[in-house]
Amino acid sequence: MLSPQHTHLPPHHHLPLLHHPLSTTTITFNRRHPPPISASSHPPPTNPPNQDTKILRTHNARSTSILFQTDPQSQTLNGYHKNEILKLLELSMAKKRTPQFPGSIYIQSPADTTVESSLPPIKDVFNAENDYDFEVIMRALEIRREVTLEIFKEAMRKGKFGITYVNNLGSRLFPEFIDYVMVQAAAMKQVPEFANSSFNVRAKACLEDCNVVPLIRWLKHNGLSYPQIGKLICNSKGNLESIRTTADWLKSIHVDGRFIGVALLRGGENVLQRSTEELDEIVSCLEKNGVKREWIGYIVSRCPELLSFSMEELETRMKFYFDMGMNEKDFGTMVFDFPKVLGFYSLEEMNQKVAYLKEFGLSNEDVGRLLAFRPHLMGCSIEERWKPLVKYFYYLGISRDGMRRILTVKPMVFCFDFEANIVRKVQFFSDIGVQEKGIASMLVRFPSLMTYSLHKKIRPVVIFLLTKAGVSQTNIGKVIGLGPELLGCSISKKLDPNVKYFLSLGIDLKTLGEMIADFPMLLRYNIDVLRPKYRYLRRTMVRPLNDLIEFPRFFSYSLEDRIIPRHKILMDNRVNFKLRYMLSSTDDEFQQKVEAAVQRRRMFESGISNNIGLDSPTDDSSEDEIDDVDINIDVL
Repeated sequence: MLSPQHTHLPPHHHLPLLHHPLSTTTITFNRRHPPPISASSHPPPTNPPNQDTKILRTHNARSTSILFQTDPQSQTLNGYHKNEILKLLELSMAKKRTPQFPGSIYIQSPADTTVESSLPPIKDVFNAENDYDFEVIMRALEIRREVTLEIFKEAMRKGKFGITYVNNLGSRLFPEFIDYVMVQAAAMKQVPEFANSSFNVRAKACLEDCNVVPLIRWLKHNGLSYPQIGKLICNSKGNLESIRTTADWLKSIHVDGRFIGVALLRGGENVLQRSTEELDEIVSCLEKNGVKREWIGYIVSRCPELLSFSMEELETRMKFYFDMGMNEKDFGTMVFDFPKVLGFYSLEEMNQKVAYLKEFGLSNEDVGRLLAFRPHLMGCSIEERWKPLVKYFYYLGISRDGMRRILTVKPMVFCFDFEANIVRKVQFFSDIGVQEKGIASMLVRFPSLMTYSLHKKIRPVVIFLLTKAGVSQTNIGKVIGLGPELLGCSISKKLDPNVKYFLSLGIDLKTLGEMIADFPMLLRYNIDVLRPKYRYLRRTMVRPLNDLIEFPRFFSYSLEDRIIPRHKILMDNRVNFKLRYMLSSTDDEFQQKVEAAVQRRRMFESGISNNIGLDSPTDDSSEDEIDDVDINIDVL
């Protein structure tokens, strides 16, 4: 119905008409604001028009150029041009009405019944008898997606989410979840309640039914970022309730909130499809095999792939480790130390790594103990980590037995990038004067050396020995080669107090450096161990300080088991040896030396020493001969 304010124009105001299938809207004009008269208007008709006749108004030139095409090749469906069809699709699926100025013709989708559209009904253009153009269909799908995305963003904005957050999350949900909403909204057309509803209404109803906005708010409250939320919703394949159910279950096993999103995403799509009973069965299986209940949350947060395994596959993986002689206690601690050892790697890859470790001469049980002690070995690549490291060890002159010692004593070495860690340290040792054979011996003797930081641990100790302990640059290579364990000592708690103690005994700094070069382990003993030995040497044995300077290894022998018993033997037999001959020999050799010394003393006391001077060695020559023997023993 026209409003009462509208009246019909007189005959001389009749305008020329441009007839077109899409230009069929009829309007009437307000008499107070008549339209301008065209110069090409026809003469007024002789017969007065009927007052009920409606005047058809044409579009302006721009609208005509957009809607009307004269190329006959562009016609595709029911005589309509392709551009007209695309324009019709955009208007029919528009989320909002196009803004209009007063008095203009309302070019809007015919699906909107509140206005009189200037376009034909979309069902007249698309029907089952037509062969639809692929371009038209794809464009229709793109438009529908864009409309669905805008409807989702509007729902998010109503949920008090920020514009930036809404746009970022919408980009993550496009097109998987948006397509799901679009398909569900199209399917709701079959429901009698929504049979006559527009697509926009049905899409809004679909978003409300799945409670996606409250779910997003809940996930955000639990610390999930918008990329995690977007990927998680897409993985759910429309079953959004499973996300909340699985997240609640993860909380029940004490998974930290910041790891819930990671666990849901890395667990795979199977986790969201599983019931809580199936997940509880996995937890019970782990508890029966040595994994404590309070560890489950930590293990699942670090290796959520465990939740995607079937019970058969999980039992197969556990049997893999139990067959290597590992007990339940070792298995539980191994999984806790490195959860990926159970669920991250394939069985084929695990078997290959175990077989490679056996090539070093380790038995199946040895490999089991090794993995229980350092399960991170299972996370190292054979081609990228182990083979280059083994090749470099062979280059340094380390045998297979030496590599086996390194592997068993410090297996973490096989997890390092040798170029960034070991090569630089070896070059540093070479620069300070350690010989090549000495470097290989150092690494085998003290594998922990390769785990120390070059700039925070090794270099500071070397600098301390050179500047504070009196070691010369000539001897520093010898000191490090003979005593690599010094590099593991704390400067403030071990080395510096020991240096100050020896200096307090009256030993000058240069002499102390020579003592350290002769016996580098001198600085590793506790002062509580050094003090009783020094007191016994000076007070009971009444030996000069020079004896200690000549033989700093004195501190390496046990006071109760070696020093005191042998000193008593010397006192009982009234003989005296230098500290080197007194302590360095075995019990049998020491006893023979004592007997020989007693015999010479008795001969000297009997006054026949001059008679045997030519036949038997004197005390001095005998002592020199013993000295030579001891030196040869030390060298060997």
